[in-house]
Amino acid sequence: MRPSPAVIYARLRNHFGHRRWWPAEQPFEVLVGAVLTQNTAWTNVEKAIARLREEQVLNLDALQALPAEKLAPLIRSSGYYNVKARRLRALLDVLHADGGLDCWQAIETDALRRRLLAVKGVGEETADSILLYALNRPVFVIDAYTRRIFSRLGMVSGNEPYQQLATWFAAELPCELDLFQDYHAQIVALGNAVCRPRPRCEVCPLAADCPGAGSF
Repeated sequence: MRPSPAVIYARLRNHFGHRRWWPAEQPFEVLVGAVLTQNTAWTNVEKAIARLREEQVLNLDALQALPAEKLAPLIRSSGYYNVKARRLRALLDVLHADGGLDCWQAIETDALRRRLLAVKGVGEETADSILLYALNRPVFVIDAYTRRIFSRLGMVSGNEPYQQLATWFAAELPCELDLFQDYHAQIVALGNAVCRPRPRCEVCPLAADCPGAGSF
């Protein structure tokens, strides 16, 4: 019998301890990072965030005033920097027009999610990362690590639509902000350090539950 998502979380937390993620000094930084982390490693995003901080533009007014062609070189380390500059500018334009993050806090979660998804370049993972970590809404973020880990565990195929997986996790767990934030952090920790494309099954806290452990 396969363990439930709740049991998987308990085993991950027992192994890694409570995790603090998203690594950001302020909610606005989460929003920026959510765009920059698309298709790249977080270490590359950290360099871009540091550059924006050095240039003293890591705030809504300063970044929103930067044309995309001036923003792009500052986020070069995040990869696809010209595309990301346009995507980030599009998101910042909407945020600025709406009155900032404080105004977004007054919008109901489903409506705000639709607002985010209407921005060009903001997909479901990016939108939910902003909701979960910048705006403290209990939504479950699905990323590539989630698909890899839970498909290897035989609990999902890994090819399900995003919202199908998010709904499944939410139905299996208490709707608690800290739980959703920490669960995602646990998944990131496992996927980054252990359950890699070439997994380190010998040190995996879930190896006893994984049908393919040691066979990859």
